[in-house]
Amino acid sequence: MSKVKYYYDSETLSYRKIEQKKGRKLGIVLLSLLGIFLSGFVLLVIYLNLPYVETPREKALKRELANMELQYELLNRKMDQAETVLDQLADRDNNLYRVYFEANPIPENQRKAGFGGVNRYQELEGFDNSKLVINAHKRIDILTKQIVVQSRSLDEIAQLAENKEKLLAAIPAIQPVKNEDLTRMASGYGYRTDPFTKARKFHWGMDFTAPRGTPVYASGDGVVSRADNTASGYGNHIRIEHGFGYESLYAHLYKYNVRQGQKVKRGDLIGFVGSTGRSEAPHLHYEVFKDGERINPINFYYGNLTAEEFAVLLEKSQQENQSLD
Repeated sequence: MSKVKYYYDSETLSYRKIEQKKGRKLGIVLLSLLGIFLSGFVLLVIYLNLPYVETPREKALKRELANMELQYELLNRKMDQAETVLDQLADRDNNLYRVYFEANPIPENQRKAGFGGVNRYQELEGFDNSKLVINAHKRIDILTKQIVVQSRSLDEIAQLAENKEKLLAAIPAIQPVKNEDLTRMASGYGYRTDPFTKARKFHWGMDFTAPRGTPVYASGDGVVSRADNTASGYGNHIRIEHGFGYESLYAHLYKYNVRQGQKVKRGDLIGFVGSTGRSEAPHLHYEVFKDGERINPINFYYGNLTAEEFAVLLEKSQQENQSLD
């Protein structure tokens, strides 16, 4: 309820009631509203031009965002380093390991392929930093796939290395009779004169002349598949299955030092030089097979001959003379 105001009339020596005009009241109201509006506008201008005032929650969120940006940058650096290491490993894998073990290189598009089909990152869309988060997830997924591909490749290389080691041990790589025990290298692989018919025919192995009883050694790791005298012309002979398609044969033996089914290592004593079967004098007839086909044994003596000894043996083996069987 508004208060009634009075003023003192000096002429009448009495108090009179102050009567306010309606127009004046309206003017006061309008002036008040105008003052409030101007005051609000001034305060808004001042607020917009003052330094930004952060609430404690806004400060905390800003610190959290800055920390996340830092962590994202660190994550990117780590992914860059991981990609560099994987690229170097892939390069060695394709151009060194897989070349050495005769394996096909892994194509680049297979190593770094993405993930097609369904959108794997749909749940990450619609946020302020969705693009950054999705990009990070894609890089991590591709890195994970690269690691899986490289891991499988290394498993394959390890298996190839194991097989290579077995292969190197299995190849008939030494001369079956030691040089110091040889009388001479009588005949090599190729056309030679038959000692019985005097006809020119192909000689499928190499003849090593040595006294009867001279030790004969396995030229590679393997299993004795035969140790008998039932094959025509070979007399007492031994066959060794080396694996990987390799087989060696030792003929005209005086006696055996192994039995069928026995495992032998390269350099093991397996028998002794003789002249059994179709033989003109004591010697060892030696043959090498690859995938069932006879091949020249001269290519397999790198295990116990020097370069000079091999050159002499090669020269003698190429001479077209008379064989001993």
